[in-house]
Amino acid sequence: MCLVVEQPGIAVIVNPAAHKGGAARRWPAIEAELSARLGAFTPCFTAAPGHATELARTAVANGARRIVAVGGDGTVNEVLNGLLDASGRLTAADTVLCPVPAGTANELCRALGHLEQPSRPYEAAAGQATRPVDLLRVRCPDLEGRPVDRFGYLIVSLGAAATISYRTSRSAWLKKLGEIAYLLMTPVVTLGYRHRDVAIAVDGGAPQTRRLFSAMVANTENGGGGMRLVPGARFDDGVLDLIEMGDVSRLGVLFGVMPRLYSGTHIHHPKVRVSRGTSFRFESDTDTLVDLDGETVGRLPLEVSVLPRAFVVGVASGGSGAFR
Repeated sequence: MCLVVEQPGIAVIVNPAAHKGGAARRWPAIEAELSARLGAFTPCFTAAPGHATELARTAVANGARRIVAVGGDGTVNEVLNGLLDASGRLTAADTVLCPVPAGTANELCRALGHLEQPSRPYEAAAGQATRPVDLLRVRCPDLEGRPVDRFGYLIVSLGAAATISYRTSRSAWLKKLGEIAYLLMTPVVTLGYRHRDVAIAVDGGAPQTRRLFSAMVANTENGGGGMRLVPGARFDDGVLDLIEMGDVSRLGVLFGVMPRLYSGTHIHHPKVRVSRGTSFRFESDTDTLVDLDGETVGRLPLEVSVLPRAFVVGVASGGSGAFR
């Protein structure tokens, strides 16, 4: 059982496969930092996709209330889903999630300011300071047509962006390259991707059909290893930000939009549209993939909604950053 001896208890869940196995290589150093602040503990190592969810659920049932997730955003997402019931509520209201960055992308840690100083995630794991975070709820059919009802905290993407993630994740040799793999796959998908006619309804309003290359519903400003995908989006404001890449040419995407993603100035492109809401529905007659927090979860039709301040994360005292 992966609990520190003190109650209410701390569970440490580690994904050794994160960052192409880099988390396993870094684990001795991470373990030393955690042990220095938490005392002796027995870590739980994940063995397969989805295992972190099971481990988190078991840890909470055994009395753990501070859950340390060592890995990337995919690991943190799995752990988070193990802390929630079917409605998106914490199964134990006093549970605190403490991410320790060890993945390819660590966007929650970036938003918390934990990438600025290496000691911050360890201080947060052992401290008492916390911040509330909004939750994304996603409903769609999976790739086999079965209903999906899942939670996340970063970004839901559909269209070309989701296709890039899907095709990259299914290439064994590309996955070994980390973030570079997505950059290599981007022009391949972009040059062959066909725009979709997608009906979009915001906050229960009448659907409007628009021609889209890609779209993202974001709970955070950053994504993709520091890109400013949706400038101004925040984890804790109770609102989601929708960015649509419309009827722009493939070359326009490659040379007019994508080079501006790191600065966030792509939102000023005439074919890029930004709006806000608390719920969104997307439908299309054309098969369109859906991605949540970097993992392919299914295809359209898609419903996305926000559960304001649904869970709590540990932060380093005096160092929560901009929280975006």
